[in-house]
Amino acid sequence: MGKFFLAVAVIAVIIYVVTRLIETRGRLFRSTPSRRPLLPPRNPGRPIGPDDDPDFLRDLNRRRKRHEDEA
Repeated sequence: MGKFFLAVAVIAVIIYVVTRLIETRGRLFRSTPSRRPLLPPRNPGRPIGPDDDPDFLRDLNRRRKRHEDEA
């Protein structure tokens, strides 16, 4: 019974080490974070979605007012 638990423990340690290697991309037990250069955001003033675009919102309000006036 003791050999069984020892075998399970060894397999668990091997699985842990392999998983840790995969997660850290080869840096086994290094706790310092990787130093990637911080890149500035690309075009921060550009609207990302339609709700961020003032021209789209303005046109949407015009369409809604025109539709309400017709009704």
